[in-house]
This record gives sequence, structure tokens and C-alpha cells, in this order.
Amino acid sequence: MPRPLALSIVQRTASYLDLPASIELAGSLIRSCAVSGSRLIVFGECWLTGYPAWIDHATDYARWDDPTTKEIYKAIHASSVTVPGPEINRLQQLCEELTVSVCLGCNEIENPSSGTIYNSVVIIDDQGRIALHHRKLMPTYTEKLLYGLGDGRGMHAVDTSAGRLGALICWEHWMPLLRQTLHDSVEDVHIALWPQVHERLQIASRHYAFEGRCFVVAAGQLLDRSALPAQLDLADAPPTLLNGGSCIIGPDGNYLLTPQFDGPEIIHFEIPDLDDVYQERMTLDTSGHYQRPDLFEFRVRRQP
Repeated sequence: MPRPLALSIVQRTASYLDLPASIELAGSLIRSCAVSGSRLIVFGECWLTGYPAWIDHATDYARWDDPTTKEIYKAIHASSVTVPGPEINRLQQLCEELTVSVCLGCNEIENPSSGTIYNSVVIIDDQGRIALHHRKLMPTYTEKLLYGLGDGRGMHAVDTSAGRLGALICWEHWMPLLRQTLHDSVEDVHIALWPQVHERLQIASRHYAFEGRCFVVAAGQLLDRSALPAQLDLADAPPTLLNGGSCIIGPDGNYLLTPQFDGPEIIHFEIPDLDDVYQERMTLDTSGHYQRPDLFEFRVRRQP
């Protein structure tokens, strides 16, 4: 019997650096997607409560002891969540109520007293459990100004009613050993979280699908310059900082849903049969007959 999967990708902007409003918005969007029949709902990188797109358009803020940068960092910290924590718990209760799974990118802190922020992803299953909690291993370039280094606890796929799911964040898709770690955990659906999915990131997403012989849901988001804090001088930045580009890719590396730029805010799609992954693993299985453990030895340290 086929295993279809109805899913939704949320490209809509969160309430930037406003945690209570963003949690309310997330709840409303999850409920709307569930009513439409979706069993998996995906939000992009740092959706809760906003990817710091300004760091690529305001390089002066990387100066030592810059007061505006410190003020914005304080605001990001104040709008970050703990995992588990009260805000995530609200979404857990909603997932249990609606029997849906949610993949959510977020700004995370270890506890309210910790000064370090992590770029994280959480998968909540349809029973309201935190099935996966992963912190981005290596913040990329300007992101190092804001985020700490992740650890190995979330480098695996998890079983849900929406299939066996795994997730990585942005340039983690160019870490070959991390990709192999996820491939070895055998994903039906890989969720690739991005700020936006421009051409080079489309290549990475399609490559992941082909290499891992799995479906890839590549999630981008929409963000206008006007949504960012007023104290940031972004006069020279384009009006649209993030333009979506979300797409869905089959295990042969071909698009099932082509990139959706500049909208819509919510994308609904149904994968016809998750078991189609096995058709492609006949020719290439990077965790099976293409792995050659008689020649290579691979060890992973997963502890936090």
C-alpha cells in the first residue's frame, strides 16, 4: 500500500523578535495547515523568532563593542526559547491535539541565565513529544557573531507518523561527514532548513536528495527589510531580504515541487508514496551497498 504524506511549508514571516506574538502566529498557522489535511508542517531556519538577515547587509555591526549590535543581540536573547520550555510546550500540546508533526527552526538558549544563543531545530511528533532537538554544529561566517557551536545529540532521524524524519540547518548540508551520519540513520524525508533557498542552496538540497535517496523538503521564508528593528541602518539593503524558494525534491534528485519564490506564504503538497525511496536505493545506497565498511571506518560522537 502507498504511504502518502500531506505536508505544508510555512514561508510567512514570524513576528520578528516578538516571542509571544510569534508563538500565537505559529499556533494559528499549524491549526490552519492541520485543517487543510497536512500531517507535517515545516518552518524555516530560525523562524522563531527571526533569522538575522541583517548581518549580511550591515557589516559595520561586526565592529568590536558596537552598541547597536549588542542591543539587537539582547533582543534576540530575550526572544529565544528553551527546549523544553513553556513556549515549545504550548506547541507540543497543539501537535498532540491536532495529531500533526511540526519541524521548527528557532533561536534557542540553554536557560534564561545562559548568554549563548543556538541556531536550532526541533521536531515535535503527533503525540506532542520532542522527537528531535538539533543545534546547528557550525554557524556560517557572519552567524558566528551571534551563535554558539552545536553538538551531536540531534544527528539522527526519528520515527513519526509522517515518516522517518531528519533535519539539518543551512550550510550543514555541505558537511560531508554530517550528511553521512544522517544518511546512516535512514530518512524517508529530510528537512533542509534555510533562510531562503537560492540557486546554490537548491543545488545542495537536490544533491542531498540524490545522495541520501530520500525526499527533501527545503524550507525558505519571506522577510522584508521593514520587519527588522528600526535601530538597524539598512538603507542600502534591498527591500526584500529573504524571498522564499521552498521546494520539494524526490529521491532521484528531481523536483516534485519547483522553487516557490516571492510567495505563497503557505505551501501545501502531497508526496504520493514515501516508499518510492526504495526504487532509488536499488542503484545507490550510501548506507548500504555503496558504503564499503570493509574499506572505511566511521565513528560519531553523539553526546551533548
